[in-house]
Parts: sequence; C-alpha cells; structure tokens
Amino acid sequence: MKRLGLLTLLLVVLSCSGNDDNNENCNFLLNAAVNAELNLSFPQYNDLNFPSSPIYEPNQGNGGIIVTNTGSGYVAYDAADPNHQQNLCSVLTINGLEGECGCTDENTYSLFTGQPLSNPNLPCGLKAYRAELIGNILRITN
Repeated sequence: MKRLGLLTLLLVVLSCSGNDDNNENCNFLLNAAVNAELNLSFPQYNDLNFPSSPIYEPNQGNGGIIVTNTGSGYVAYDAADPNHQQNLCSVLTINGLEGECGCTDENTYSLFTGQPLSNPNLPCGLKAYRAELIGNILRITN
C-alpha cells in the first residue's frame, strides 16, 4: 500500500510542468468585454473594404480596437500596449501598418500579426480578438 501511494505521488510530481503558457509579464491588460459590429457599408468603415487600411474603433477593449483587412480576412487587436501598465500614452496610434505606443518606450507592433517590431524581445504581442465577417457586418468579439 505504501508503495502504491509513493508511486502515485511520484507520478503526480513528475507530471507537473514548469512551463506555464500564461506569461506573467503579460498581465497589464484587463479581460474587457469586446462586442463590436462594424457595418462595412458605412463611410467610417469603408477603408476596411480594402487590404492594408487599418481603422481605430474606440470604446472597446482596454484602449479601443484596431481592425485590419489582411487581404485574406480580418484581424482585430486591442489598441492598448500590452507591455507596460496602462496610462494616457499607452493607446497605440496607427502609422501605416504599424501601431505605435506614445510612451517613452516607443513600442511598435505589426497590425497584421500583432507581434512587436521595435523590440522583438518584448514578451507580449497585441491582444487579439475574433473578427468574423457575416454579410457586410464585421463582428468583433472576445
């Protein structure tokens, strides 16, 4: 019986992983609700009918959302820089196909992939949201 208990304990200890997929350095953004419906027939969203023309939609997520037509679909990211605490300068601005942080760290991110560009060693990419085109309505949710 002791042998069985020891074997079970050993199995539990060995099955635990030291690799945690939740990077503790990426906890600056809240799990804010995102539920946006963008009618691509409306003039303010017309740029999304063409590839490589990102738009900013406020009042969603942590700092608004940035939506891009990639040519093969749509991607949506939180517009807040995920690599530092949120403040007035941490909302990204769109510069071509890059999102730029206005803080002193000047982080830049690809609006196609969400990955850091200025410093590839940053632990966090942009927080992605689901983008689904239904007819002429682009629905963005988390």
